[in-house]
Amino acid sequence: MPTEFDLLPENAEELGLEPDPLPSVTRIDTVVDGRTVSALRWTTESLRVVFLHGGGQNAHTWDSVLLSLGVPALAIDLPGHGHSQWREDGDYRPHLNAEAVAPVIRELAPDAELVVGMSLGGLTTISAAARYPGLIKRAILVDVSPESPKRVENLSKKDRGTVALVSGPDTFDDLDELIELTAAAAPNRPKSSIRRGVIHNTRQTDDGRWRWRYDRFRKSIEPEPLWKDLSDSDTPFTLIRGGLSQFVADEDIDTLRRYRPGLVVFTVDGAGHSVQSDAPSELARIVGDTLRSAH
Repeated sequence: MPTEFDLLPENAEELGLEPDPLPSVTRIDTVVDGRTVSALRWTTESLRVVFLHGGGQNAHTWDSVLLSLGVPALAIDLPGHGHSQWREDGDYRPHLNAEAVAPVIRELAPDAELVVGMSLGGLTTISAAARYPGLIKRAILVDVSPESPKRVENLSKKDRGTVALVSGPDTFDDLDELIELTAAAAPNRPKSSIRRGVIHNTRQTDDGRWRWRYDRFRKSIEPEPLWKDLSDSDTPFTLIRGGLSQFVADEDIDTLRRYRPGLVVFTVDGAGHSVQSDAPSELARIVGDTLRSAH
């Protein structure tokens, strides 16, 4: 019976890594306030990094990064995504996500030195750092600021990339249709990577059609509470921008630096919003360097 981990050798081959032996990866479900929060645990050792994906994604978006990084890590499916339970109210704002993932981090990765959050996962990281002092010792935001959700509203479909798919149809006739749609939204990404991503991010319904493995957002994300969270937290932050992305503007960085004078900023040339998919090895290098600089 095929498992969700059967595609990892393909990830490794694409990265130029030896496909054998691969790290031990297991899925762990935790019940928080009556809802299941699912996560992928990379190795059985003490976990050093926690990864939180973006909206419309899932924990497998980090597979290539984690293979390149090679450190024990936890990749969490945010509520309403992947294998985590959907909320009845469709409310996936960062402060509610933080309430869901904080107990998971505390239970499974209490000694984590770093949390890496991309897009919605980055905003969730900001909220969690403010609401749970001491939980997040150091954080990396991947291509997001508190202004990003509003900024995206004014971007063209082309500039939104794969994020534009979130507002598209819910169900599809076959998997190939989804793969082609995603490939058109991410033309610089290897087709094999896109295929893996679609497989991990979809499920087949009883009528044989395919649908995304995430819920629709029914609440908008406002920037003001997130800026306040930044002001209330003393967690050191690093920002990684995609060089081709328009989700973070220069003025956003100026504001981030007013709240965090020590903010470190990296730009990954040639990467769009999903830096982990467009440049996984480069992102892994920056994450590794950040871990080493903490010691």
